[in-house]
Amino acid sequence: MSQQPLFSLKGRVALVTGSSTGLGKGMAFALGRAGAKVAINYAHNTSRAEKTLAEFQAAGLHGALFRGSVVDEPSVNALVADIAAKLGPIDIVVLNATPDQPQKPIERYDWAFYQSMLDFFIKSPFLVSRAVLPHMKKQHWGRIINIGSEVVARGVPNFSAYVAAKGGQNGWTRSMAGELAPYGITVNMISPGWIPVERHEHDSQQIKDGYRALIPANRWGVPDDLAGAVTFLASDASSFVIGQNLHVNGGMTVF
Repeated sequence: MSQQPLFSLKGRVALVTGSSTGLGKGMAFALGRAGAKVAINYAHNTSRAEKTLAEFQAAGLHGALFRGSVVDEPSVNALVADIAAKLGPIDIVVLNATPDQPQKPIERYDWAFYQSMLDFFIKSPFLVSRAVLPHMKKQHWGRIINIGSEVVARGVPNFSAYVAAKGGQNGWTRSMAGELAPYGITVNMISPGWIPVERHEHDSQQIKDGYRALIPANRWGVPDDLAGAVTFLASDASSFVIGQNLHVNGGMTVF
């Protein structure tokens, strides 16, 4: 057991996939504030990612920017190698990257869209985790944190592709938790509710108002609401927390 404070991530290297914006950005900042060196990952928007890195560094946090697709095997392997060369081997992975998630009845989906959901929420965790495991197993310490969703527990209609993929990600989390626990590696999941971020700016106000009215906490969630959860699961404080799904949604899945 480390002798540093339980919630300190000093000396750790963390990768947060899809962290140039939204919830991923908030979690990257949280891990940085806890002392981790953070690999901020993005796939397309370089100018936005560079702005995020500038904000990160202006806050006195230690990290670097890494471009790479997390659904392509050669890209993932190159990404992990690049991070190791620049920041050090990865100790903590937060699997957050996500594509757009339009809600449609099943007749309006096609298999290509279903496959894209599976690629982000099952293929990506598989590829990234497999790439970082040699280091984690060698040091007998690691943290793999999947970002799930409350939609699995709530059974949200007209959302079958996303719900199915997130359900699979949840099952993968539980299986890997049992497999990796003997190596000192914990695998857990955080399932946020709907926390409006940049990609939700065009969602209808009627839909937003309808969801907001159901939140028992009587307020919207914000990215910083995930800060405590992700820091806890990334730290030594959670060393005996394995295969769990922590819902961060203001009580939406209580009833």
